[in-house]
Amino acid sequence: MKSEMTNTLLTFFLGVLAVAGVVFALQTIFLTREFRSLTVQATVANNGLMQVQALAGDVAAYNQKSPSPELTKLLNAAQTAAAPAKK
Repeated sequence: MKSEMTNTLLTFFLGVLAVAGVVFALQTIFLTREFRSLTVQATVANNGLMQVQALAGDVAAYNQKSPSPELTKLLNAAQTAAAPAKK
C-alpha cells in the first residue's frame, strides 16, 4: 500500500513536470518568434534613421557651400527638436 502511494505521487509529479516542460517549450517558441520579428523591425527602423541622418548631413554640407536662410532655419529647428530626444 505504501509503495502504491509513492508510485502515484511520483507519477503525478512526473506528469506535472512533463506539462511544465511543454508549457516552457511553447513559451520559448513564441518568445523567439516575437524576438525575431522585433529584430527585423528594429533593423528596418535603424536603416531608416541612418538614411535620414545621412540626408541631414548632406543637407548641412550643401547649406555650408550654398547658404540659404530658409534651409538654415529648418536645420536649426531640426537640431533643437532632436536635442531633447538624445537625453
